Amino acid sequence: STDGVTPLPWAFLLVPLASADGLAMLGRAKALGLLLGMLAFVATGCAVGRCRAPGWARAAVLAVLALSVPAAAYAVSGMETPVATLLATGAALRLERPRTCALLAGFAAAMRPEMLPWALAMALGACVVARPPALRMALAVTFAMTPFVLCAGIRVAVWGHPAPLAVWAKPSDLAHGAAYAGAGCVVTLVPILVVAPFALRRSARGAVLAIAGLVHLAAIVAAGGDWMPYARLVVPILPSLALAAALAAEHAAAWATAARCAIALAVGVVLVARGGTSGRSVGADRALLVRDARPVLGSLARVASLDVGWVGAATDADLLDLAGVTDPVIATLPGGHTSKRVPATLILARDPDALLLYTPYGLPEGALDASYRDATYSRAIEARLAADDVIARHFAPSAFLPLGATGAGYVVLSRR
Repeated sequence: STDGVTPLPWAFLLVPLASADGLAMLGRAKALGLLLGMLAFVATGCAVGRCRAPGWARAAVLAVLALSVPAAAYAVSGMETPVATLLATGAALRLERPRTCALLAGFAAAMRPEMLPWALAMALGACVVARPPALRMALAVTFAMTPFVLCAGIRVAVWGHPAPLAVWAKPSDLAHGAAYAGAGCVVTLVPILVVAPFALRRSARGAVLAIAGLVHLAAIVAAGGDWMPYARLVVPILPSLALAAALAAEHAAAWATAARCAIALAVGVVLVARGGTSGRSVGADRALLVRDARPVLGSLARVASLDVGWVGAATDADLLDLAGVTDPVIATLPGGHTSKRVPATLILARDPDALLLYTPYGLPEGALDASYRDATYSRAIEARLAADDVIARHFAPSAFLPLGATGAGYVVLSRR
């Protein structure tokens, strides 16, 4: 048993759906995410519609949210992001009720641990808006922290550490976190709309939502960002920032609101035109990869790979996670998510039947023999293993599994 899931409650939410194979299960999780994402966006639309901003400004804010590719992509990703988004949206819509707001924000932080500072900021901001008695203020802060603390306590009781393995498996730094947060503010579009400090000063609710958003961005920087594309960590707060933008538009000059909306819409159009929706092919490409891999990997007892998601859908073999996200030994080794310094001796000690190496450019001249060592490997751990003489003595190339139509794919090294 290993703690391989950052959002601990997510696995339990999936249990009622878990009566099918991996790909079917992913499809059900995508459908659930679509439903929850739609609820969050519809609730946001209703809240924006009730604002006193001009009709064109409200429409423009919702158009920017609709054009945000990350918001749409992670709604149907099969991940926990739409759950966190719906909870965060519910918290934003309940600012006048501090305890309800804090509890919903706290549950969002249980789904995404880096959202705890945001949840505390929302709880305190709700208290500023509603001005409850001191005891209720303390309860609100407690409610915001409780789900996160419970998850940490369960991890301590079961695995002996309060944080998920991802903290050790995917270390990062402030520089990467700052770049991630900055890029996330641009590609998700909605944060552009809340660059309105003077207007937000005149809206208590809008200021709370915007300040909580800044706190969340600071938390992302401190966490070192994320390795997934499409600014996943920024997505849960997008509906609340859209509401903040609509509230700011109630007090901002019309030309300023129009300028912000025009910039955000222009950026969105440019990103889409330059291939921002290319992620639509990911699911189909992985499904074909799983189909092609089943005859190759299906009968094996143990497989070593940096990518374990699609591999787990292709075989029932035990998986050696070279990224360490589900392996507590590899998680503590030096290196980042794709650059763990996993020694060949450790791999041999785990006795895998096959080792998978991803190359984005295919094999030289399509040859599968020893020329696999001359291929280009974009991830450090696979480049090291491909060049390792010990690995070459114990494994031989046996197949190449293509991924999509770009020439990328996985070299299968079978145990000699």
